[in-house]
Amino acid sequence: MVAVVGVEGNDRGNGVPVRSDWERAEAGALYGLPFADLMFQAQSIHRDNFDPNRVETASLLSIKTGGCPEDCGYCAQSAHYDTSLKATRLMDRADVVATAQRAKDAGATRFCMAAAWRGPKDRDLDQICDMVTAVKGLGMETCVTLGMLTPKQAARLSEAGLDFYNHNVDTSPEFYDKIITTRTLQDRVDTLAHVRDAGIKVCSGGIIGMGERLEDRLGMLVLLANLPSHPQSVPINLWNEVTGVPVYDTAERPNPIALVRLIATARIMMPKSAVRLSAGRQYMTDELQALCFLAGANSIFIGDVLLTTKNPQRDRDASLLHRLGITSGLA
Repeated sequence: MVAVVGVEGNDRGNGVPVRSDWERAEAGALYGLPFADLMFQAQSIHRDNFDPNRVETASLLSIKTGGCPEDCGYCAQSAHYDTSLKATRLMDRADVVATAQRAKDAGATRFCMAAAWRGPKDRDLDQICDMVTAVKGLGMETCVTLGMLTPKQAARLSEAGLDFYNHNVDTSPEFYDKIITTRTLQDRVDTLAHVRDAGIKVCSGGIIGMGERLEDRLGMLVLLANLPSHPQSVPINLWNEVTGVPVYDTAERPNPIALVRLIATARIMMPKSAVRLSAGRQYMTDELQALCFLAGANSIFIGDVLLTTKNPQRDRDASLLHRLGITSGLA
């Protein structure tokens, strides 16, 4: 049993209570509303808490690729599966900073650095902290995802000036052990607690399209919304097709309307969180992305590659946002 349910004080989002006591039946009732009613409610809450015509732009870099000892059944970087991905060493600080500068020049306001580890070693963390400090010196928000953290490691990252830590819960408690066995969901929740306690903002979401049921997608949202405080960023990922991993045999891309409903439900349940369209946008039409923005999504990754998979090109993103009248770092 994952011990996460609590009440988030008296915080309110412009008249909408910010709750952390959601029941799955409530989430299901929201998700199942007539589409127009669901969209109206989500857009109204979105406007209460965010500029509805602005989207946050972030860039993601794999600073250490492949060779991960975890057996996440969806991941190309796991050492357990033959995905033809070559493992690399941790990048040099200068190369990371140069990449961050190029991302800033291309319109990114946040730079995210990802390393395929179960958790960082102290010598690795020394280098990561140097990277965080240097990227912040460029005037960008910083985010890292390094696997599990101890309280001491989280504190060190905070001292280095880290803004966000990404650690996804991935899916519902019921579906979790069907895709991962080398670490528990409680391990992930514990890392999120260490990050919060260190004063770092939390980025945590999940993946859909791995063969899970609707109940699992809603369970993932309930898990996130019932954390002691809502993640400041909630990435929703469509599983990127990777041959050689177990999920390849069970994956099924979500119906577009089902994705929009999930985004709208996330917006209502976590009214003050940024909801990010993350991996899998290359599978989405412009019209689907527009509906997701209307439903409350207000953050995207830019750049041609996300870790090891494709992402829409910058020109396509800039064109879409321009046509929608949405401002961002791209325009």
